[in-house]
Amino acid sequence: MAAASLWRAVTGASPPPSDYSNIEFWSTPERTGWLTKQGEYIKTWRRRWFVLKQGKLFWFKESNITRYSIPRGVVPVATCLTVKGAEDVLHKQFAFELSTREDTMYFIADSEKEKEDWINSIGRSIVQHSMSVTDNEVVDYDNNDRNNTNVK
Repeated sequence: MAAASLWRAVTGASPPPSDYSNIEFWSTPERTGWLTKQGEYIKTWRRRWFVLKQGKLFWFKESNITRYSIPRGVVPVATCLTVKGAEDVLHKQFAFELSTREDTMYFIADSEKEKEDWINSIGRSIVQHSMSVTDNEVVDYDNNDRNNTNVK
């Protein structure tokens, strides 16, 4: 674990603005809503306001978000491998998990519909933000193929 993330965990400090400075999370988000989130280090459950925008999942203590709001945390969804139901893991209704290579975060929605909507929205965002890498690779391969076909 990085010293900076440990320091944030111990002090309760917010993520550095470099994690989200170019995203207007207060304006036209892709999805917002209340979820109960398990703490990363102290495994208590806390209700937080979540905002999904431009490949980042932000969370806040309050739902009245403005340009001056400071997120309590940010997850870049491009680093996420899976988002799926986790009721069998947590033994809690409407639970789901979001996994990266390093960590798994757990959430509880207020209803089955909310859980499915969040899973679908985050899943779509993961695909959209990992597609940009794939698209660039495809273009590179196409250029190489065209060059190779000209040689006879």
